[in-house]
Amino acid sequence: MTALEIALRSVAVLGAFLVLPLLVGQAEHKLMAHMQGRLGPMYAGGFHGWAQLVADGVKFAQKEDITPRAADRWVFRVAPFVALIPYLLALAALPLQRDVVAVDVPGSAVLVLAVASVGALGTLMAGWASANKYALLGALRSAAQLVSYELPLVLAVASACLAAGTLSLTGVVEAWSPWWLIWQLPGALVFLVAALAELQRPPFDMPIADAELVMGPWTEYSGLRFAFFLLAEYAGIVVFSLLFAVLWLGGWRGPFDEALGWLWTLLKGFAVAVLVIWFRVAWPRMREDQLQRLAWLVLLPVALVQLALTGIGVVMTR
Repeated sequence: MTALEIALRSVAVLGAFLVLPLLVGQAEHKLMAHMQGRLGPMYAGGFHGWAQLVADGVKFAQKEDITPRAADRWVFRVAPFVALIPYLLALAALPLQRDVVAVDVPGSAVLVLAVASVGALGTLMAGWASANKYALLGALRSAAQLVSYELPLVLAVASACLAAGTLSLTGVVEAWSPWWLIWQLPGALVFLVAALAELQRPPFDMPIADAELVMGPWTEYSGLRFAFFLLAEYAGIVVFSLLFAVLWLGGWRGPFDEALGWLWTLLKGFAVAVLVIWFRVAWPRMREDQLQRLAWLVLLPVALVQLALTGIGVVMTR
């Protein structure tokens, strides 16, 4: 791979990283509005407020960046980048088509899971460094949530990779068949729920819980650093939605996939992102004890059973 090719792939990934989360954010604004009988943004940019998030970014850039006097200044300032940058690295390893991937590594599934899990540490760092009781409580909730839901998430991905016989996301798509929609359905549901909890999205947003903890770990943040946390949330939705599409929906498999495979992957990922948005509107926030019971008494056993059934199926068919 030449230096020019590396530069072009890096620019492409960075462009996708800046555009796709904004599209998901705009879709959330409009979908939530229509589901609640509102219009949502209508004026910024003209057509249905398409530039609303751009305007929000300009607004955040103009706000003062404040660091609390008692805060751990270095950790406080670095935390938004720790939350955001891992999703950029994960996006680079997600294939949109057989040859449309920035970094195609043999164990890309492990790479994506490893770097994506680091993003949740940014929330923990933010709460710990803020010298604020509400922020600290949110950070502790975030840590408990990360520990509880990481294991079902990894087991669900392991089941799909075991069925495909490879840890390469490209190889998983090549081995995928429509039969997986039934055979791997429990693992897919476990992954979806665990990904919502990893992203701390409703109904699993107890670490933020604005009615209880102001804004949780983000309470003391302002300006662009606060905007980076919001961008990290939407970037996480993009990464986990595309990962779901690649592992369980066949990725680029579809009509005319030789030419339009990348479009199929994006459309499937967008459909999953819409489902994530729907969960935010339709489900109330869970209690902390309900969250822990769901992880350890429901998702973990289902993920283990799915992994065992996949192993049995693989042994019997090969």
